[in-house]
Amino acid sequence: MAKLLYKLGMGTHRRRVPVVLIWLLVLIGSGVGAFTLGGETSNSMSIPGQESTTALERIQETFGSGETAQAKVVVQAPDGQKLPQHVKAITDLVADEAALKGVTSATNPLDPAAPSVNRDLNVGYSTVTYDVKPGEVTDEQRAELTKAVDKARAAGLTVELTGTAMQETPHVGGITEAIGVVLALVVLALTYGSLVTAGMNLLSAGIGVGIGTLGITIATGFMDLQSTTPILASMLGLAVGIDYALFIINRYRQELRRGSDVGHAVATAVGTAGSAVVTAGLTVVIALVGLAIAGIPFLTQMGVSAAATIVVAVLIAITLVPAVLSMLGRRVLTRKERAATAENPVEPKDRGVIRGWAGAITRNRVVALLLSVVALGIVAIPVASMDTTLIQKPPAGSTQERADQILAKGFGEGFNGPIIVLFEGDGAAATATKASEPIAKLSDVALVTPAQPSQDGRSALVTVIPKSGPDTVETEKLVADLRAELSGVEGGKAYVTGATAVSVDVATSLDKALPIYLAVVVGLALVLLILVFRSLLVPLVGVLGFLLTIGASLGATVAVFQWGWLASAVNLDGTGPLISLTPILVIGILFGLAMDYQIFLVSRMHEAHHRGAKPMEAITTGFRQAAPVVVAAALIMFSVFAGFVPAGEPTVKSIAFALAVGIFVDAFVVRMVLVPAALALLGERAWWLPKFLRWLPELDVEGTALDELDDRKKQEPVSVG
Repeated sequence: MAKLLYKLGMGTHRRRVPVVLIWLLVLIGSGVGAFTLGGETSNSMSIPGQESTTALERIQETFGSGETAQAKVVVQAPDGQKLPQHVKAITDLVADEAALKGVTSATNPLDPAAPSVNRDLNVGYSTVTYDVKPGEVTDEQRAELTKAVDKARAAGLTVELTGTAMQETPHVGGITEAIGVVLALVVLALTYGSLVTAGMNLLSAGIGVGIGTLGITIATGFMDLQSTTPILASMLGLAVGIDYALFIINRYRQELRRGSDVGHAVATAVGTAGSAVVTAGLTVVIALVGLAIAGIPFLTQMGVSAAATIVVAVLIAITLVPAVLSMLGRRVLTRKERAATAENPVEPKDRGVIRGWAGAITRNRVVALLLSVVALGIVAIPVASMDTTLIQKPPAGSTQERADQILAKGFGEGFNGPIIVLFEGDGAAATATKASEPIAKLSDVALVTPAQPSQDGRSALVTVIPKSGPDTVETEKLVADLRAELSGVEGGKAYVTGATAVSVDVATSLDKALPIYLAVVVGLALVLLILVFRSLLVPLVGVLGFLLTIGASLGATVAVFQWGWLASAVNLDGTGPLISLTPILVIGILFGLAMDYQIFLVSRMHEAHHRGAKPMEAITTGFRQAAPVVVAAALIMFSVFAGFVPAGEPTVKSIAFALAVGIFVDAFVVRMVLVPAALALLGERAWWLPKFLRWLPELDVEGTALDELDDRKKQEPVSVG
């Protein structure tokens, strides 16, 4: 692979202008395609074929509801008054709602035939139904609805809005994300000692993210993609894009300092660091595409979309970045380094801190290993109490939150998480009425509404209002109790659905898929690492270290988002269960990124050992060479992920936090302490490969096959371009 990539790097150097132009054309073409072909994303997280999803589809077919966006306009009378005292204001409000663009119907809370007010007659709601799916209501339509309720507010009523129609599509590019990018730029500038080189690194990563997210936007015109998909892809693409370019640029600068000419330096950087980039990118792609094992379409789409963005980042790192480096020539070096000649090359200073750190870890390897394991184990303790849900709380201080609070106070906590039961069969209405009595006796049931039959009489709906809130354990248990109660219903079939039921079904599917996912993805990556290092124990150490990383990452996330520790530090609206996607996404993403650092750090140790260094010397030599750039890469990735936390969209917030913590822990504790300590304890045994595996091919990530080219290339005149 090293020789193949060396040829690619040399070809990129010779055709640098066409390469840059091609990538710019791809970016422009992606932009045009996104503008002309792009569609809307969806907030749906249901799983086709499951009971809750099947029921929603049948409700849509039979009753014409369930798949369209709806808004609840919540109305509260002034203290001491009742809603019937404001008949005119409420009637005018409903008329204004019905006249809005895209609205198919608007109910009146005071309609005698179907009232929607509480017993005290001081809280009610109007249901506004749109002609589009959730997530497709435009900002303009939401603004018009908000304007329509202002008249009712002027009449003295308290009016707030909630429902699927009020859910905005999350966007990328907030202030905190920008701060994360600025911090990444600062780290790059300090690493290179050159703002131009740092800017080029960031720009190339930005081009990759742009192409990736624009490609996802194009895909939304042909399929329903979850709204979190482009955010996740951009977050990952930016982080790995910066890091992969960093590794290529760092190796290129090393080659220039050694006296190589520009062409050879570019080709060598692609052949050596590029090999590690391709291998590391492959591990991330394996982890992301492996999400398909869960059998959940929207999760598969997230994984494949993010994996495609990673592929773009890798391609840019081994083509566009070398082309731009070829154009910049020796200008990527500092002035002092540029003044050096091939006969008097400048070698980088041997950083005393890095050398001292490596020496301390290897000398005190037992203590270092035990301390890191114990510390990460303690941080991982909260994982035992982790709870997950798909029910998302509205943003703090928003009209949705105020509406939910008014409804909970007027109708009860469970009103915001109703459970729908669909009955099918001959005499469905009678069956539903008969079943309502035992349903009402179940624990945590506050109310069971009368059966609503379909026009043909073969279907009926019953709404069950729990006593507890939608994201509570009690309500989740009620879903299971309802299914157990209705499993033997006579005269037809019963389906339990609703947001809470969908959340329970998704969580169950994820719990079943997680062990299989771990086994397959970790197994594939383990094989890849064995090929890279031609060792059995080094990959095992890396994978076991990853398990500690995951424990600490999810443990810290539970402590903050579920227990509320340091909640203000991440601008947390409120505590509660983690989003159901968090564990499997964090495991998949962190595994790929953790293996990145394992490859970049340990490959330099393996390179030193391959060239004759003793085990302890190989560890310290490889550590001194790779640790500085790994530290920079980890700080950059941490900054990017952390930037999505303070003002992040709720689904992304906990995931970004878990990734930021995981990257920090994995880079600075697992890879910088635990791994070198473990390898020092293993000694020569670390590089042992059983005889039955020695037939495996060598990937040559370190580029040792390129050594024979060094002597010949170094004798060529040094380019001053």
